[in-house]
Amino acid sequence: MEKHDVLILGGGPAAITMVKNIKGKRDIAVIRPEDHSMIYCAMPYVIEGLLPYEKTLKTDDLVTDTGAELIRDTAESVDFEKKIVKTADGSEYGYNELVIATGANPILPPISGADLEQVSTFKTEEDLKMILDLVDSGIESAAVVGAGAIGIELAQALNEKNIETNLIDMMPTILPNMLDKEMVEKPQKALEDLGINLYLGNKVVELKGDKKVEAAVLGDGQTVKVDLVIFSVGMKANVEFLKDTELNIGRDGIIINDYLETSIKDVYALGDCVQFESAITDEVVPGKLATNAVPMGRIMAANLLGDSRSYKGFYNGTATKVGDYFVGNSGLTEKMAENDYDTVTGYADFTTAFPIMPFAEKVKLKLVVDRESKNVLGGQVVSGKPVTDKIDQITMAVQYGVEVDQLIEFSYSSQPYQSFYPAHNLLVKAAENILDKI
Repeated sequence: MEKHDVLILGGGPAAITMVKNIKGKRDIAVIRPEDHSMIYCAMPYVIEGLLPYEKTLKTDDLVTDTGAELIRDTAESVDFEKKIVKTADGSEYGYNELVIATGANPILPPISGADLEQVSTFKTEEDLKMILDLVDSGIESAAVVGAGAIGIELAQALNEKNIETNLIDMMPTILPNMLDKEMVEKPQKALEDLGINLYLGNKVVELKGDKKVEAAVLGDGQTVKVDLVIFSVGMKANVEFLKDTELNIGRDGIIINDYLETSIKDVYALGDCVQFESAITDEVVPGKLATNAVPMGRIMAANLLGDSRSYKGFYNGTATKVGDYFVGNSGLTEKMAENDYDTVTGYADFTTAFPIMPFAEKVKLKLVVDRESKNVLGGQVVSGKPVTDKIDQITMAVQYGVEVDQLIEFSYSSQPYQSFYPAHNLLVKAAENILDKI
């Protein structure tokens, strides 16, 4: 039986981050079931034709160049007492310390017709290949179920390929976990202007067809003709093979403490397969993002090398593109915060460059603050230019407990190509707006 000092189950962003940071200082093996680790967030752009398929495939060198062994197999069971992992091909691997980073699988709702051909989720290399084949075959219509970031990007990609695209979501607006109602109006209109059919405040209750899907029946009785249905409605931790063990598993994944330790000694877990809390509210929240898995991987690597670092929780900074709008959010939306906080909101409407510059685009920022503590809880940005830098500034304000009156003193830069006039800054203006209300 092959044995390793550290055995990692899973080969995604968390595992890659760990081995790159350990850099051969411990004997490590990574068991990965997929042929390739993929850049999942780039997959819609392959469908759209912006990227070749091969660009989404990460090289194995990311693991093997660190000195770690890469094992292509699937972990099927773990004997925690004997410290042995058994795999699908019948092999056994021993370990001194085990790190579970098996990720999450997309949810396929258990509705009638979900087993028809040309009904899919969107996460794997096989999903992408199947959708590309159907797009190339000349399908005429498709439905994307779920109007989160991936669903939005998928809908735009299919629409760009001249496929009649229907976007369906139970919530009354798109991007319900990213943007509050007044911030999402223009991006939502942009999707409609692209020709995408929106069915919001609705859900798919049944899929119809002979062998292949032919129609989606909605909760309000409408029937939508489709040749392809893609569900993008959430993720479920990939921990089924551990369900009958003594490992403590919650509704959203493996339960861990701040040091990424599980309920079993010498066993750790991180990334999409775990259940963890918001760093703001301390409540269990979804956080299945690579931008959460990567910092957890850094912390895990440090701790495996003898450090004692803790993970503070999810801030869930996210961004996407809707039509010509770049949008993003970090922390709590006003809607998310309203039950736990007495919130005050502030806004700033500027341009992405000096207004006199011919290429200046509009940009709007919303800030959400707790009235009592004056702490920044979150913020949103809608802009004609990329917003991730602004979202990261909001994350820093939330993460390090910045109070809104401290933002007034924020020292910022200015340049005609890259910012509004030196007289003002988005965060400062929104903070002033909030302090006027307080």
